[in-house]
Amino acid sequence: MIRNHKVVVVMPAYNAVRTLEQTLDEIPRDIVDEIVLVDDASQDETAELARSLGIEHVIRHDRNRGYGGNQKTCYRKALDLGADIVIMLHPDYQYSPRLIPAMAELVASGLFPVVLGSRILGGGAIRGGMPFYKYVANRLLTLFENVCTGAKLSEYHTGYRAYSARVLGEIDLEANSDDFVFDNQLLAQVLGHGHRIGEVTCPTHYFGDASSINFRRSVTYGLGVIGVSLGFMLGRAGLLRSRFFAE
Repeated sequence: MIRNHKVVVVMPAYNAVRTLEQTLDEIPRDIVDEIVLVDDASQDETAELARSLGIEHVIRHDRNRGYGGNQKTCYRKALDLGADIVIMLHPDYQYSPRLIPAMAELVASGLFPVVLGSRILGGGAIRGGMPFYKYVANRLLTLFENVCTGAKLSEYHTGYRAYSARVLGEIDLEANSDDFVFDNQLLAQVLGHGHRIGEVTCPTHYFGDASSINFRRSVTYGLGVIGVSLGFMLGRAGLLRSRFFAE
């Protein structure tokens, strides 16, 4: 089933020199047709290393555009390459690339146009080293988001996602933030357009070189998530004009 679809892995990167090669080594190249890495003006040699490792498409921003801005470039490039399935994978080795075939197959089969690699399913988040305060915040925010959206996801905050190119093509990515809340806005758009979201259990590895945001940025992110959720709920109720829903 997958072989009838073009699979493109996109990696939004920032200072990923220490973990990029390890991540790349585990990407199943018999499944993945092309790889795109977007370097968001790193302070190290991420882009140079990516080219030396043979990554086909390396784009370097001349200024830091933020996590959401990075993803916008990733998805535009993947769609330009004619992708059928786009998998977003962080190059920090926090998520296992070996789940790519399972996630791509769920999209290729038509079961789910969007699939998330969930750190919460299977209870592996704490075992993988997720800080306890982040785990608690994740669970509380996810509960609030499920109430507001009517979905039943185990988490909305994973950085490991597979998308049907058709879904990405019909959503206005540029309307979303360039910051971390982009991820939640995109899922709100997916749900608002009536698409189902699947999940697979994803073991994770938190360690010194894995990317993370500090407590202050986490609070800002959490407030943004609450705003997205309330906007979705009010839009669904017809009380607010919302970009999350198809016109």
